[in-house]
Amino acid sequence: MSTALARPAPPARSGSASALGWILTIGLNVVAPIVTYNALVDHGWSEFSALLASGAWPVLDSAVHVAWRRKLDEFAVVTLVFLVITAVVSLVGAHSARALLIKDSAVTGLFGLLCLATLLASRPLMFYFGRKFATDGTPQSTAWWNGLWQYEGFRRTMNVMTTVWGVAYLAEAAVRIALAYVLPTSTMVVVSPVMIYGVLGLLGVWTALYGKRSQAEGERREAEAIAAGAAAAGPRDSAG
Repeated sequence: MSTALARPAPPARSGSASALGWILTIGLNVVAPIVTYNALVDHGWSEFSALLASGAWPVLDSAVHVAWRRKLDEFAVVTLVFLVITAVVSLVGAHSARALLIKDSAVTGLFGLLCLATLLASRPLMFYFGRKFATDGTPQSTAWWNGLWQYEGFRRTMNVMTTVWGVAYLAEAAVRIALAYVLPTSTMVVVSPVMIYGVLGLLGVWTALYGKRSQAEGERREAEAIAAGAAAAGPRDSAG
C-alpha cells in the first residue's frame, strides 16, 4: 500500500539562494566557456588550447558550490570525478579541437552509463541529483529528502528517472560525436554546451512533470486504500 499521504512536507527553502545557484551554473558552464573560447581564438590561441582553457570554468563552478555549502556531497563528488576524467581524456591521444570535442561528448556518454550503473547500487544517481536541486542543502531539508527513500513509490520514481536520464545522455553523446565530424569547431563550441543544457532542460521539465504525476498517483492510491479500509471496517463495527 502506498504511503504517499504520510510523507512529511518539505521544509521552507530560500528561493533567492536557488536562483543564484542556477545563475552561477548557467553562467560558468555555458556563457563563460563560449566567451572565453572566442576571446582566446581572437587573440591567436589555437582552437585546441582555447577549448581546453574554456573548460576551467566548470571546475570553478564546482569549487564555488563546495565553498558555498561548505561540504562535499555526493553530487559534488560525481561532478569533480567527471571533471578529472575530462581533463585526463583531453590530454591523451590526438591533440586537435575535433578530438577534444569528441572526447568531451564521450564524457557525457560516460555520465549516461554511470546513471544506468547506479541502478545496481543502494541509491540511484538521480536520488543525489534530486537532493541537490530539491533542497537548499540545510540539515533539515537534507534529512527530509533522505527520509523519502522509505517509500516504495519514491524509490520507483528515482529508478525510472535515473533510467531515462542515462538513456537520454547516451543518445545525446552519440549525436554530439556525429556533429563534431560535420560541423566546424567554432560552431560546435556553441552547439555543444547548448545541446548539453538543452537536453538537461528537457529532462528537467520531464522530471518535474513525472515527479508530480507520480506523487498524484501515490496520493490517489492512498486515498483509495483509506476508503477501502473504512468501508471494510464499517460492517465489522455494525456487527460488533
